[in-house]
Amino acid sequence: MHGQVSNELEVDVPASKVWEIYGTTKLPQLTQEALKDFVEKVEIVGDGGVGSTVKIVFVPGVIPGITWYKKKYTKVDNENRVKETEDVEGGYLDLGFTLYRVRFEIIEKDKDSSIIKSTVEYDLKDEAAANASIISIAPYAKLAQAAKEQLIKTKA
Repeated sequence: MHGQVSNELEVDVPASKVWEIYGTTKLPQLTQEALKDFVEKVEIVGDGGVGSTVKIVFVPGVIPGITWYKKKYTKVDNENRVKETEDVEGGYLDLGFTLYRVRFEIIEKDKDSSIIKSTVEYDLKDEAAANASIISIAPYAKLAQAAKEQLIKTKA
């Protein structure tokens, strides 16, 4: 079973400024701050480039059956402002997912505004198809909103 969910959020900030968060290690730091109701701890190993890993430990009971997972940056395209991560340990992989990929795209609308597009793409073993119901774009939408608020605050 294959699926995908996505969210887009317009930001009145240039794409290059948004990428200063999404294209760097500032994103995992923002994750812990913005999603403190869900995320207990974030540990990053590496400089935020391809091959870097991020371990996310959740507040107990937030996601049924998942207490933590480790993701790896598999794509960081600074020119096109695209970053992808794939789960490599724990989390969704323990629930029958064979792929759990998150893609962030910072799309330039014009010189003063952009769109944060967040996409979750997944593959799931047929026998675990019921677990598709736990897939949600909501945390990434909340993260985008937090980035927007931070960027607007620093812009002022």
